[in-house]
Amino acid sequence: MKTTTLSVDEETRERLKKFGTKGEDYDKILNRMMDILGEMNLNNYIEAKYKKLMEDKHKFISLEEYEKKDSIPG
Repeated sequence: MKTTTLSVDEETRERLKKFGTKGEDYDKILNRMMDILGEMNLNNYIEAKYKKLMEDKHKFISLEEYEKKDSIPG
């Protein structure tokens, strides 16, 4: 794997160290943090969509209601 150098302030480096465990390199720390943030954003997205669906559920009918409606000769 190719590596690169990232320049950060010493304060940032010290903060980053606090997220790691003994012997863990910065690459692992950063990847773990990005994975967690990615999951959090996905969870927030899902929660927002579910909330919207629940707010708008009056606009929809259940499958059972649809089947009853569809079976009535009209």
